[in-house]
Order: sequence, then structure tokens, then C-alpha cells
Amino acid sequence: MSINNTLTLKRVLSCSEMARLKAVFIDLSGTLHVDNDQTPGAAVALQRLRKSDLSIRFVTNTTKESSKTLFDRLINIGFELNPDEIFSSLNAAKNYVRTNNLNPFYILSSDALTDFPPVNDSAEKDAVVVGLSPKDFHYDNMNTAFSILLKKHPLIAIHEGKYYKTSQGIAVGPGCFTRGLEYAAGTKAIIVGKPNPFFFKSALPPNVQPEECCMIGDDPRDDIEGAMKVGMKGILVRTGKYRADVAVDPPPTATLDNFAAAVDWLFERNFTID
Repeated sequence: MSINNTLTLKRVLSCSEMARLKAVFIDLSGTLHVDNDQTPGAAVALQRLRKSDLSIRFVTNTTKESSKTLFDRLINIGFELNPDEIFSSLNAAKNYVRTNNLNPFYILSSDALTDFPPVNDSAEKDAVVVGLSPKDFHYDNMNTAFSILLKKHPLIAIHEGKYYKTSQGIAVGPGCFTRGLEYAAGTKAIIVGKPNPFFFKSALPPNVQPEECCMIGDDPRDDIEGAMKVGMKGILVRTGKYRADVAVDPPPTATLDNFAAAVDWLFERNFTID
């Protein structure tokens, strides 16, 4: 069955299936925007989606920016959203650090650090937290992290993305640095961001189950495979880091050109909209 020439369906959902949706999870970087540019028609499509009775959650592995900086940037790009609609891997990592009363060594951008409890430099570092901070991935920092991990302290990876999309193209993500520390120290990282099931379940609106949610994202593994493994539907978009040669299991519910096409697809299923 073909809806239009911009879309490849892996499985066609019946109207009764779509009618059970209560929430849409939306990735940010690569899905709604790339750097400071919207993906085609994204802001208008988001306004249209808000006319439905669906809850909206913006779920992101972005670790370069604090929650405030990220929110301000999205507003400046032209999106309408509320700060409490954003759930990031930084939120999940911050909660983990506070819950476990840790005093970590951070490999994070200075902006992202503003989301975390202050470091006690007079006390021993008892964990390593790694996010995306390209200028901080140098030998001295990696060696400091290595020495802490050798003392059997935990390695906390905000996410383990292989790569991400910038205006200059695909760039290396923090995953390879996390893997290097795991290999050198003989440890296993605690992953708190997508595709961790805990991340998706923590972002659920009250009284909503994973089976009642749909995830829209550009990362086949972190967005789509991660969401679908907890029971959500998954729409993969061909923007951002999308690559046609990357397959996931289970396959996406649908693959479309961009976020605006994904919203069109949801409307075409005619569930509690209009």
C-alpha cells in the first residue's frame, strides 16, 4: 500500500490501532532541526500536531547544551514549546548523580555542566560522567577518567551515540570515547539516555503506556529501535543522521522524508484530530 511517493511503509496501521495513541515523542536534533535550521516545514507541522488531543514529549540525547540553552535555541529557531515538555538525557544523568550522591569527574561542555550539582573539588571523584564535548575529548581528560575507573568507580554515559549531524556533515559522537574507557578500564558503562528503556519509560506522561505512544526520530537505533523495544510505534525520518544502509530490528512502523511528513502521516490515520 502506498500513501505517497515520499514514504515507505513497513507496516500499515489500521485506524483502530492509531486511535489508541495518546502521546507523541519527538526527537530534536536531526528531526526538528539541524543546528539552527528547521527541517522542512517542522514548526508549522508541530503547530498542526498541537491541534490534536495528544500529549507531546520532546526527547533528546543532546548533551552539549543545558536545558535552558536548548529551550532558548528552539524558541529562536521558531518552535512553540514549554520547558516541561523537554526530557533530555542530561535530565536522566542529573537525576542519577543526585540519587546516588555522586561527586563525578565530568567530560561535559561548560554549558551542560550548569544542569548538574556543583563538584566538590576537595573530595575524591567517585564516578565519571561522559557526554558530548568535542574539545574535552583529549588525552589528559581521558587519562584522568581512566584512573578514576581503575578504582572501580562507575562510568556513566549520558548516551553512546556513534555520530550526529551538524551543518558541516556527520560528526563523531561520544560513544567511541565511552567504549575506549570501557576497554581500557575493564568496566561497563551505565547508559542513561536513549535507547535505554528507562529513559523512554521515565518520559511517559501520567497514565500513559508505551503502547499508546509513537516516537518520531532520525536515529534508527537510539530513537526507533529503542522506542519500539519498549512497545512504542516508531516513525523514522530521512533527515539528520538518517542513513539508508542502517537497518534495525524491529523495523520502523514507517519511514518518511521528514517530521512534517510524519505529522501528515499521523493525520492521514484520522485519530482524534480535526
